Amino acid sequence: MTAPLIAILDDEPAIRTILVDTLEEAGYRTVSFGRATEFEASLNRVTPDVCLVDLSLPDRDGLSLVHRLALEKGAVVIIISGRAQVRDRVTGLELGADDYIIKPFDPVEVVARIRARLRRDAPATSGRNVATFLNWTARFDRFVLERDDGLETSISHAEGEVLRLFLERPKRLVTRTAMLDELGGGAGESFDRAMDVRISRLRTKLGEDPKNPKLIKTIYGAGYIFLADVAWS
Repeated sequence: MTAPLIAILDDEPAIRTILVDTLEEAGYRTVSFGRATEFEASLNRVTPDVCLVDLSLPDRDGLSLVHRLALEKGAVVIIISGRAQVRDRVTGLELGADDYIIKPFDPVEVVARIRARLRRDAPATSGRNVATFLNWTARFDRFVLERDDGLETSISHAEGEVLRLFLERPKRLVTRTAMLDELGGGAGESFDRAMDVRISRLRTKLGEDPKNPKLIKTIYGAGYIFLADVAWS
């Protein structure tokens, strides 16, 4: 089996070197870039399994890249940034990033975060790619929601993780603690707000009434319940 490909986008050569050496020693393939334009050009040729993206780039703000990667490419997106304020972490996670690592970092931690993310994706390659419920089909191999009339709506990798969590536990309470354990991405306000945004977006894409959602119900002070029957194939 081909080793996962990790793309590194950071304008500091020393950081790129550290990450490349550590990740390749851990058995991953890597490509690295110092500018957003170079990185985007490479996406026309290959889609990485994981993208490590710095936010402060010389030719573009990394946040806009995070949004595109999350929605269009289906790759795991991990932000690595010196921006440590809560609002930066919240914005990154809201735009679709799967995790946020603050500089300076331990390269071993980066490897551990990547392994954790790829393990969570493992069910998508073991036969459980497609789930149907009501008049919807969720296709996790392509990160799309397909309505029974054929209309397709893209979901980000991060939104897909949340949806999969619900679909694997239909009609059961999913607590915030369980979501944190399964999805990670940092605890506290940044995690809670990111989850709220992802669930809100999923409800919108599923055509839910925001005032009275029928599929993803909020149990205040406890968590969420996905109310439909689910069939996997």
